[in-house]
Amino acid sequence: MSSTTVTEKSRKYSKVMPLPDKMKAASFGGDKKVVIKETELPSPGPTQVLVKLEGCGVCASNIPPFEGRDWFSYPLEAGTPGHEGWGTVVAKGEDVKNIQTGDRVAMLSYAAYAEYDVAEESACLKLEGTLAGQPFPGEPLGCALNIFNRSDIKPGHTVAIIGIGFLGALLTQLCKERGANVIALSRREYALEVAKNCGADHALPLHDHWEIIEQVKEITNENWCDRVIEATGKEWPLNLSGELLKNRGKLIIAGFHQDGMRSVNIQQWNWKGLDVINAHEREQEKYMEGMHEAAAAVAAGRINPGPLYTHTFTLDNLEEALKCSIERPEGFLKALITL
Repeated sequence: MSSTTVTEKSRKYSKVMPLPDKMKAASFGGDKKVVIKETELPSPGPTQVLVKLEGCGVCASNIPPFEGRDWFSYPLEAGTPGHEGWGTVVAKGEDVKNIQTGDRVAMLSYAAYAEYDVAEESACLKLEGTLAGQPFPGEPLGCALNIFNRSDIKPGHTVAIIGIGFLGALLTQLCKERGANVIALSRREYALEVAKNCGADHALPLHDHWEIIEQVKEITNENWCDRVIEATGKEWPLNLSGELLKNRGKLIIAGFHQDGMRSVNIQQWNWKGLDVINAHEREQEKYMEGMHEAAAAVAAGRINPGPLYTHTFTLDNLEEALKCSIERPEGFLKALITL
């Protein structure tokens, strides 16, 4: 969304404090460099709110534009591709009905690597009650709930979750709350410990293809898995998923597969009669459904994301946060930018 100068018309919507004309925002150059620059404050349209950001989550999908890809035009627009923001509404358009200045919200917006961003009222979730004061990167929390719902997990199911990052850890919590038996797989020992803390019944190193198959065969008494959630975004784990599923099982693709083509064993998928579910959503309404359910799940204790936010950085250190997300040092799971 393009940023425009704050006009006198938009200023009158603020009932909290005078608004500045300028703000700090990040700009991606596509060469693993981030420039923090001063830019004009965005102005909310009639159905939009202006949010003074408290923070924004760092998503793995930000890594390709940070590293540089031919299909992006650099420099990226200031603030993009930050899309996991939350903060306080400081101005609103004349047609905004249910959100007031001073309300704390999580929102779907796309330039949240900045001090301020705008969002449609329909793309905002109020953070009230037990959510007051908590960081709430709404988009990934909502994704976890949407993926879980698409997975159709029943009590007693055996579920393998391949890839224990922030998403995989949340899915482990949800599966255990549903009463499933969870086999967590990750290449990192730290992530396996996280999975155990989230309730995983088994935690297996993601290293040798055939050894993993034998381990799951033994764990399940050769009954294999009812569901496999692939959350790595890599080709090998996607093919491993098919090996671990029972006939008529469901393979849920939750990983970010947007860095090239994939070769998969369609013969195996066909022979086993697998249901293959691409659990990614693209409609705002579905994102918001997930965010609302995530808020309820956090409030009810179904999920506890707090311990999974392992690293925090300031906006000035966004470049370091992105490099950390690539290198994934010991103890890393999810980075937040705080303002």
